[in-house]
Amino acid sequence: MKRREKLDESTHHDRWLVSYADFMTLLFALFVVLFASSYHDRDTIRMVSAAVKDGFQEMGAFSTSSKSIQAPGLAASKSNFGIDSTENGMAKMSTTPSVAGIDVAELHRRLEKALGKEIQRQEVDMRMTPEGFVISLHELGFFDSGEARLLPGAEDKIKRIASVLMDYGLDMRVEGHSDNMPIHNSEFSSNWDLSMARAKAVAMMLIDRAGFDPKRMGIAGYGEYHPTASNNTVEGRRANRRVDIVVVAASK
Repeated sequence: MKRREKLDESTHHDRWLVSYADFMTLLFALFVVLFASSYHDRDTIRMVSAAVKDGFQEMGAFSTSSKSIQAPGLAASKSNFGIDSTENGMAKMSTTPSVAGIDVAELHRRLEKALGKEIQRQEVDMRMTPEGFVISLHELGFFDSGEARLLPGAEDKIKRIASVLMDYGLDMRVEGHSDNMPIHNSEFSSNWDLSMARAKAVAMMLIDRAGFDPKRMGIAGYGEYHPTASNNTVEGRRANRRVDIVVVAASK
């Protein structure tokens, strides 16, 4: 009898409060996510979702190897593009939008419609990178080898790109790139000079012919130092000779 009394005395009748507290925590998290999803700011939704996930991991609710929590409104769909890193450091289309304020899927579809022939001829391609949505203009359809003057037919192609981009408020960066073959002629002393001159030519076309605001545009020349393919093959070097129009953000 004495032993049973001791056991009864050690019993805690309020243990249900622990489960109740856990339930209330989960319920609170649910309503926070639902509240955040009522806004159209996808960045805010992602931040809330990540914060809730981190909080549950610290509490030991699930391990870090578990599947990530996705807030309502961010369900994967074929019409949303984002970042999906590949082994060579580049990126391909994924299912999470990454350019705030821009419907990347719609932009991609409209550019495909405007540049169908150029895409088929591999003069233009589009992709997502960690820095934004990229429209690559390859040397093949826009410049002669070693030159920075746009080919006669290049203006029409750039105008078609501009006709789509002008419908969006955009911050853009125009980047010149080259392969790793040394260049030295009367006009350019290095691939850096050539890549910068080509970027400037495209940027000025967008500003002068399409009316882009120069305050929302940057120009950069990277030479051979940001390749998208191996410079060990003819095809790789051809792919690396390009001018990239990088959509980095939408206007506020």
